[in-house]
Amino acid sequence: MSESVSPPQRLPSWLKSPIGRARDLAPVQRLIKQAGIYTICEEGRCPNRGECYSQGTATFLLMGPICTRACGFCQVDKGHAPRPVDDHEPVKVAQTVQTLGLRYVVLTSVARDDLPDQGVGHFIATMTAIRHLNPNTAIEVLTPDFRGDQHLISQIVQAWPACFNHNLETVKRLQGPVRRGAKYERSLEVLATVKHLNPQIPTKSGLMLGLGETQAEILETLKDLRAVDCNRLTLGQYLAPSLSHLPVVKYWHPDEFKALGQTAKAMGFSQVRSGPLVRSSYHASQVEES
Repeated sequence: MSESVSPPQRLPSWLKSPIGRARDLAPVQRLIKQAGIYTICEEGRCPNRGECYSQGTATFLLMGPICTRACGFCQVDKGHAPRPVDDHEPVKVAQTVQTLGLRYVVLTSVARDDLPDQGVGHFIATMTAIRHLNPNTAIEVLTPDFRGDQHLISQIVQAWPACFNHNLETVKRLQGPVRRGAKYERSLEVLATVKHLNPQIPTKSGLMLGLGETQAEILETLKDLRAVDCNRLTLGQYLAPSLSHLPVVKYWHPDEFKALGQTAKAMGFSQVRSGPLVRSSYHASQVEES
């Protein structure tokens, strides 16, 4: 694999994938709209959402569709005055999980730096509501950094999710333009804190490739994740949501993703998903070795 990055180019053939069958998408989209809740599958236009829905998996976006941070890669709307938290959302999500018969749920959220607890209480309330109506449904969390507050992180850990996911998103050098308001070291500390508090909870992180990182920087990032005993990893291709977002610097080839995935497995990650269309929650429920 080359260390150099390539100039922008037309969308490669391997990224021209159908978004999913209408029969898998339409019922879920209709129910979500009727319930007045959000999924990152829809808000982020995930290319895998039809596949995930058909397999009984979905990723819910908690606390509204407006984020208090303005990351350069993200399609979610930004604003300094998000909507008030919907106290009924936990029950709405739990009822939707029950109606759809979901076996594995990922809970994520916008950053809510405006809230005293940054939304931790809402995460826990939603987990509680889901478990009340769906005792056999596993729950993974994909959280913001909570500004590194160990007390807040500990509350999520005490709720015992099936997996604690927090994404680094990119290599250390590119954190500033890509993750505005976040810090590389702080995100590593979030993952380290989870392991310190409960070593039995699997931790997970993900990177988007194509923002200008080199292979050497990727490998250094993977070493940093293993140093805090991160167990699971996702590697996917960054796709610019619009011209106002950060541009794609390089489209990594599927063979490069495959080689990086093999390297990650050799480094000790127990679960690796590596491919152009892989996203944070892709095949999240499949915990077998890969």
